[in-house]
Amino acid sequence: MSQILGAVAQVFEDFRYVDHFERDGGAALIFKARVGDREVDGLDLLAYDGEGLVKELTVMVRPLSGVLALAEEMRKRLEGS
Repeated sequence: MSQILGAVAQVFEDFRYVDHFERDGGAALIFKARVGDREVDGLDLLAYDGEGLVKELTVMVRPLSGVLALAEEMRKRLEGS
């Protein structure tokens, strides 16, 4: 898992959170970034356990052209490791 998160951190450029929403047991973090020349919008959905630690993370990215660029860059980085 840490290998995947490390690769994502290298692939996203100009990453920034632009908004967030919280509720009991979770949060939604909205971000913007770039993958090469593609602008992407994304959402990190966090679910917390009883101690307030992240137990589940779901990441969504759009548009499709950005998802495809992200997948290609991730493939290159993970194949090289």
